[in-house]
Amino acid sequence: MDFATRDLVLAAAHHVLIFALAGIIAYEFAVVRPGIGAADIRRVGRVDIWYGILAALILAVGFTRAIFAAKGWAYYSVNAFFWAKIGTFALVGLLSIVPTVQLVRWRSAVAKDPSFVPDVTLSRRFIWAEAILFALIPIFAAAMARGYGMPSS
Repeated sequence: MDFATRDLVLAAAHHVLIFALAGIIAYEFAVVRPGIGAADIRRVGRVDIWYGILAALILAVGFTRAIFAAKGWAYYSVNAFFWAKIGTFALVGLLSIVPTVQLVRWRSAVAKDPSFVPDVTLSRRFIWAEAILFALIPIFAAAMARGYGMPSS
């Protein structure tokens, strides 16, 4: 595979994965609401598993692209917006731990009592924070791709 094709394939995969993760965050925000029932708790728990899978794939494809395609590691490794993007992505991932842990607890509670209805306040706050920070990632990516964040020569 030539360089341009490799870059195209990796860029397309990276973008599709990112949009899929954005969809999961939106789905969780839509479903994790006051009065959530047992069926939705089980469903969102299954969807949440994909959150971690997609995040890992995004990192793998993104770093592969940064090293072996696009502008190369020498460009990205010194770009402040690249690291802002990575740091924000990591923070979004850390924020996702709280709703994930709560979902695991809710699934266990539902298994014992199908009429269990959780307090979703904390999870919704964390999902909101994830969504807000996640929205910064394409802004950082656009700045990075245009050379902003490079050290002064």
